[in-house]
Amino acid sequence: MSFKLRRAQRLGGASLLLLGAATSALAEDKSSTEIPAVTVTAPSPIVRRAVLPTRNPGRPTRTARARSHERAADATPAAAAPAAPQQGVLPIVTNQFATVTVVPNEEIRREGGGQLGDLLFSKPGITGSSFAPGASSRPIIRGLDVNRVGIVENGTNAGGASDLGEDHFVPIDPLATNQVEVVRGPAALRYGSTSIGGVVSATNNRIPDALPNCAPSFQTYGMPTKAPLASAATSPCVTAETRSAFSSVDRGVESGVLLDTGGGNFAFHADVYGRNTTDYSIPSYPYLNDQTRTVANGRQPNSATRSDGASIGGSYFFQGGYIGAAITQNDSLYHIPGIDGADHNTRIDGHQTKINVKGEYHPDATAIDVVRFWAGATDYRHNEIGLADPADPNTDGVRQTFTNKEQEIRTEVQLMPFNARFAEVTTALGFQVGHQELSAPSPDNPGTLFNGLWDPNNSTRVAGYAFNEFKFTDATRAQIAGRIEHVELHGTTPDFPADFLPDGTPQAGIGRNPAFTPKSGSVGLLQDLPGGLVGSITAQYVERAPKAAELFSRGAHDATATFDIGNPNLGLETAKSVEVGLRKATGPFRFEATVYYTHFNNFIYRRLTGVMCDEDFASCGTPGAEVNQAVYSQRDANFRGGEFQSQLDVGAFQGGIWGIENQFDVVRATFTDGTNVPRIPPVRLGGGVFWRDDNWLMRVNLLHAFAQNNIAVIAETRTAGYNLLKAEVSYKTRLDRNWFGAREMIAGVVGNNLLNENIRNSVSYTKDEVLMPGIGVRAFANFKF
Repeated sequence: MSFKLRRAQRLGGASLLLLGAATSALAEDKSSTEIPAVTVTAPSPIVRRAVLPTRNPGRPTRTARARSHERAADATPAAAAPAAPQQGVLPIVTNQFATVTVVPNEEIRREGGGQLGDLLFSKPGITGSSFAPGASSRPIIRGLDVNRVGIVENGTNAGGASDLGEDHFVPIDPLATNQVEVVRGPAALRYGSTSIGGVVSATNNRIPDALPNCAPSFQTYGMPTKAPLASAATSPCVTAETRSAFSSVDRGVESGVLLDTGGGNFAFHADVYGRNTTDYSIPSYPYLNDQTRTVANGRQPNSATRSDGASIGGSYFFQGGYIGAAITQNDSLYHIPGIDGADHNTRIDGHQTKINVKGEYHPDATAIDVVRFWAGATDYRHNEIGLADPADPNTDGVRQTFTNKEQEIRTEVQLMPFNARFAEVTTALGFQVGHQELSAPSPDNPGTLFNGLWDPNNSTRVAGYAFNEFKFTDATRAQIAGRIEHVELHGTTPDFPADFLPDGTPQAGIGRNPAFTPKSGSVGLLQDLPGGLVGSITAQYVERAPKAAELFSRGAHDATATFDIGNPNLGLETAKSVEVGLRKATGPFRFEATVYYTHFNNFIYRRLTGVMCDEDFASCGTPGAEVNQAVYSQRDANFRGGEFQSQLDVGAFQGGIWGIENQFDVVRATFTDGTNVPRIPPVRLGGGVFWRDDNWLMRVNLLHAFAQNNIAVIAETRTAGYNLLKAEVSYKTRLDRNWFGAREMIAGVVGNNLLNENIRNSVSYTKDEVLMPGIGVRAFANFKF
């Protein structure tokens, strides 16, 4: 273990001790501070309801049947949301069996970011891929990315092609998002084995699950305040919201308008948004290994972006439930920074059309509590555009195309709680089916087998899963969950590593039709402890089937600067994990601490061979070749680490509360021979001070990332550490509607990278050529009407 890692761990431990001592010294009246609960929807299909004891074990009580009837008679599917907490309060989730990171609505508005990876970049245990900051950055959880991190929007797969190439954007814009939840642990069983590392769930109101409420109240953690249908049926309601911001570092402008209306049995939603940025400012020269190029005006060359989107949806409410649908269009045109991208004026022009349907029904039944379903279909396509010859602007055109046509259906049935004498048991059963068709043609190699990264391929997934929660007492709960799925893939791979046969005939591909049946399970325990603490321990076993890119790739991949060679003989990847957590969500000291260990059998990764290639197999090993040959392979690996974050209200000051907050995260990943798994985030330690009252929030934070020297043997370089200093001031208030019609406002200013440090992200394939944005100020304003 390196000296810097030991020092970081000592500092993290010291932070825990200092904060523990501080909280024990607080006055008794402060320890009862109430913080509203955080509402999350992604971690589990089970939403527990209070059930009275029954005299006849094994059957629902009369009270349960009566409650079912009452729910069916109430035409709205959701109760009124709880009161919103003050802005700036650290959201801690204590009722789940593994760590859940929540980014509430007001924090999204303050932080901004064009991609989910940008939004989550500094969260403990999470970072972004940062291939093109602001344009393509996918979340990375505990060092795991792409094929091991699921991204869903309103319960269905986000679609797109971000898991097929790090240069591809995630078609979910934070500007149109109300809440983001990052879920580890058993969530893999709900969403599939490709979520083995975790799930990033974005939610919004594009499919309304309740009628809008025009009563003046602040929005809760991303979830709109909901009004009973009966009270709104005779009084149609219209609400609107505007979201806008300006950023200095990239001269960026963003704006969005959201509209919700409803009356009778119907609710409707519409939104439209757009953002535009120029090349962003950087602290110094970006290219570590080439000092000969000109960088104009202190900006990262070829980093401008433009994106926009719109959605319209509606829901119909009936006795005991609702059903709704939405159609969404996402468009993005962005440039790819880096030497090759700048030389070839590379940019990606992406378009996605997505249709989603979801619904919920509470039947008047003794056995079934609720039935929920989700369905989605996406049609995605992007063109990678650039110069074939950097010296000839007339060669500009499409160099590669990616398409993804994907459909998914998921249904869940939550049963009524069952008294099994030793515990109250709640069970949820789920069924999921999905189909995906991929293609990646290129005009550069027409008529050959290697026309693109892979030939068209398709896959089908069918799965069933069950979650069982046991409530032994109000303080002790357990969960047992399992999933089985069947995956069939169809594609082609080469039969020999060359472009042509010896007689000059173009080589033919061999059809491959592998099938897998991954099986997974988890068990967890949640225990309330004295002092408002909640402890948890979860163990899980998850199998993952290889994805199409890992099986069928056979060409140059510009994003990773590799010549990818798929392996049709890959087997199931398995992960055995243990996670232990301790959390506290109430009182003046709020925190969560987690440690974990995961052992992978047959971990799938790109194995760099040390051979260099160009555009085809024949070029591999020739002098002057520019990209690394990478063969998808399997090895055993171990991931271990931990995360900590806390917030301490120290005391009253000037009518508000001031306090301190800190965070720490570390992940260490090695193969069983002791060599390093490539592209792992560094050790990070941060802290700061804040002051807040009912209207104002002021905060200054410094996050230090240590140098990352634990690198792979081939084709990975060390990454220097950095200090990321941020400061923010925001103000929220209710408004007099007689002013200009708005009823609520939140506005503020955020300063990013105030030390103007050179920041390189160790997990990014382009880190030696792409600096993160330099010093900048972001001003934002949000109005609700």
